Amino acid sequence: MSPPTTTDKEPGATSSVARPVDPSREKSGRLERPDWEASVIHIDPALLKQRICDLGLKIEGRPLGKVVERFKTELKAREITRLVPSYYLSSEWGVAEGTTAIAIPFYLADERLVRVQEAKGGLVEGQTEDDIVRYLRHEMGHVVNYGYRLYETEEWTLLFGPMARPYHEEYRAVPFSPDFVRHLPGNYAQKHPDEDWAETFAVWLEGLDWRTLYGDAPGALKKLDYCERTMAALKERDPLVTDASLDEDVSTIGLTLEEFYADGGAREVAVPRSLDGDLRGIFAPTALSATTEATRMGSGGALIKRNADTLANMAFRWTSVDPAVMRPIVGHLARRAKELDLAYPMADRDLVLMQLSAFVITLAMNYVYKGRFIAT
Repeated sequence: MSPPTTTDKEPGATSSVARPVDPSREKSGRLERPDWEASVIHIDPALLKQRICDLGLKIEGRPLGKVVERFKTELKAREITRLVPSYYLSSEWGVAEGTTAIAIPFYLADERLVRVQEAKGGLVEGQTEDDIVRYLRHEMGHVVNYGYRLYETEEWTLLFGPMARPYHEEYRAVPFSPDFVRHLPGNYAQKHPDEDWAETFAVWLEGLDWRTLYGDAPGALKKLDYCERTMAALKERDPLVTDASLDEDVSTIGLTLEEFYADGGAREVAVPRSLDGDLRGIFAPTALSATTEATRMGSGGALIKRNADTLANMAFRWTSVDPAVMRPIVGHLARRAKELDLAYPMADRDLVLMQLSAFVITLAMNYVYKGRFIAT
């Protein structure tokens, strides 16, 4: 994901990742509450004290290297052989403008660091091998754009917009807009013309039946048609740019993990107290199954805490609201549910989670269009 200069690190910070509570601890007829912090993944403090550049991280010889090789095979199958990107570890995904080198988040090179990212950053961009390939496809779109200077052409500009358009971290997306493809979460194509092209290229590269998939989305289909024509014309042409300069290679990151994740870009948000009433409504027994003394009950606060990152990341996927903005309010909901001693019948866990999901996404949409969680 590349802005006109370099990429942006996904902000946000939490101190731990919660594991599901063992259902055997929740007794029939009453709630045996686990310790609030008892079921979290703790990170080795010694690991956090190490400098990132001293961790010996590399792509080759690791599982990540196999994913990169798989992606190289995909490029060859699509006859992209004249433009060959380089790959390196850095602080985040990206391609610096004017280069053809793809930066991959350093934490993907070590499973221990993936756990640190989950705990400290929340959003892991590359949860699985397939997910990593999705990000690689997107970044390759930037490589093609810079390598052949597509952004300088009139047709590219007419379709995607001017490359010089300001690049903003926060952007207002229109869910399911027929003018944009959907590939990475957060309606990312709507962030900037460069991202619009990169997302369009990624959908084309994946090899799906995009004509059918976007048959009722004329704007997106026009961009995909352009991509198909352009890539056919470029496959026998050498790139104009082959600069493989590295931007913040992992070997130059002298921060410790603790320093790297310090504060994590956490943001202050106004959390209205009136949300207590909405929480009570979600967990109200009258809205769920009838309860008896034998009903197994679960802690509402623990349920929200266990699913906090999922709720924040899901809101990002569908509304484009940064997880760093959502985490404080989700954390507030978890704390208030605990303080209010809210509980739910275990049999209705899925229903409660659906209501929580709808609640959080509604708050996020308010934030998108009103700039606050509760519209006034």
